[in-house]
Amino acid sequence: MRADPAATAYALGMTSESVPVDVRLSAVDGLLGRPFPERDGWPGADGWWGGPGYLLAVLWESRDFWEDRSEEVTEAVEREVERELRVLVERLTSRWGAPEAVELDAYAEYDGPGDGPLPFLSGVAGSMEVWQPPGSGRWLALAVGQADPEFPVQLLAAVGVVAAPRR
Repeated sequence: MRADPAATAYALGMTSESVPVDVRLSAVDGLLGRPFPERDGWPGADGWWGGPGYLLAVLWESRDFWEDRSEEVTEAVEREVERELRVLVERLTSRWGAPEAVELDAYAEYDGPGDGPLPFLSGVAGSMEVWQPPGSGRWLALAVGQADPEFPVQLLAAVGVVAAPRR
């Protein structure tokens, strides 16, 4: 199996801020082609995790906010992650057309077998952008999430095989 480009960048000491967009796109492509795990698992050192029929990966991550949650610091991070999201959305839209915006509120109560990444995503993000890449049999979503105010902000990619989430 070929090495995950995002994990390689991490191993080389590249920060999220210094990882080129092409490395993030390569990570997305890797997720679309990666086999699904047979059982649910949590993030490993390579930044991805999943279970039957789904995968999740961290494509970008800010610093944490334990020491400083000032408005100046958090707004700068929000601008940066939104810029990162916008660049990826533009590149993926040029491949597959416009994504569908999906609100995640409706998935907050899901928590059973076969729910895939939606319960996790609804706990950290309010919405996601979803594509169905032609011929892949999978859907791909990008979301910006933060598990708690002190935790890092993350740009997440999710891949699933069940019917794509809808508004």
